[in-house]
Amino acid sequence: MISLRRLFGIVISLALLSGCWDSKEIQNIAYVTALGFDYVDGKYKAYAQVLNFSNIAKNDALEIGKVVPAWIGQGEGKTVTESMSSLYATSQERVLWGHVRTIIYSENLLKQTKIQNIYSAVNRYREIRYNILMYGTKEPITKIFAQKSLLNYSPIESILSTPEQVYSQLSFIKPVYGYEVIADSNEGGGSCMLPSLAIDNETWLEDEKKKSMLKINGAYMLNNHKLAGWLSVEDLKGSRWLDRDLERTLTNVPDTGDPVATVVLINPHNAITPIIEDGKVHYDVKITVRAYLDELIESISEPNLEKETAKVLVSQIRNTFTKGLTIKSDVLNLEDSLYRSNPHRWHELHQGKKDAFLLTKDSLHDVEVKVHFIHSGKYKSKI
Repeated sequence: MISLRRLFGIVISLALLSGCWDSKEIQNIAYVTALGFDYVDGKYKAYAQVLNFSNIAKNDALEIGKVVPAWIGQGEGKTVTESMSSLYATSQERVLWGHVRTIIYSENLLKQTKIQNIYSAVNRYREIRYNILMYGTKEPITKIFAQKSLLNYSPIESILSTPEQVYSQLSFIKPVYGYEVIADSNEGGGSCMLPSLAIDNETWLEDEKKKSMLKINGAYMLNNHKLAGWLSVEDLKGSRWLDRDLERTLTNVPDTGDPVATVVLINPHNAITPIIEDGKVHYDVKITVRAYLDELIESISEPNLEKETAKVLVSQIRNTFTKGLTIKSDVLNLEDSLYRSNPHRWHELHQGKKDAFLLTKDSLHDVEVKVHFIHSGKYKSKI
């Protein structure tokens, strides 16, 4: 009797154990690492960059130089979900969305003001994470997804999925995540800067053969989820000096004509002060930044080099502000300072219209920049 009870208990215990009947071999799953979206003729077009297990395994480093194939799926539908789900019919394997690291929007889709619809639909799916990088592009999305990295590394090892590696050496246009884009677009003050990806065919060679690489060539400016316009890297030079996350960037001094030096600037600190006079607002900007000398072309004293470098930064800031006015975008996020310090006054000035653009050429008042050189490279005594 006791044996029967024990046997019955064992059977019940086994029945309660979880099984793995529906488990999948990891090499038999299609891992989507990037998504792209377009909007054409009233329909959403979804693009999926897929890597198999061998492409993303840690031992990839053992096969440096081996070409990694890019598999790109294309779906279509009247809704975002339908366009993504249409990929299942021909995928041959289970599609896993949990490794999506990047979403790219076509310029046409951005013009249609569909970005919020897509982010809402994609983010509703439980497999997909919040911290997804976002880009816009003028290029065909299939071409973006087909680009290889240096030394034929996996596409994951490119600025498409890991822009931080480049940003740490050359901070210019900051990588942005989906939650930041939506939060910035929902806020009343300032604009959201969405980096734009392009394909460069001139910089790198493999032996004597040109190799195309991805690069960030500018940014789309979004105001309240609506596209204000696109600005080039050259137009946006001044915006980096107000980026609190800037790590390292460089500039020629002066940046027009023949330079006397090239300097590297790191970790700027800024303060934007809104001043209200006669019912209008203007803004004073103060920036302090550390620098070091990277190249000296002509002899110049340290105090003079600091002054000349400051002039370059002031000029770039004012130029970027002016470029923003042409597309009615607060590229420097000046209004954000008023929105946070005096939201009641901000709402009064906007008269209930969150997307009203109030900046004029006189809104940017004083721009004060102080540059402090911390060293001059290996030539310790020369500057």
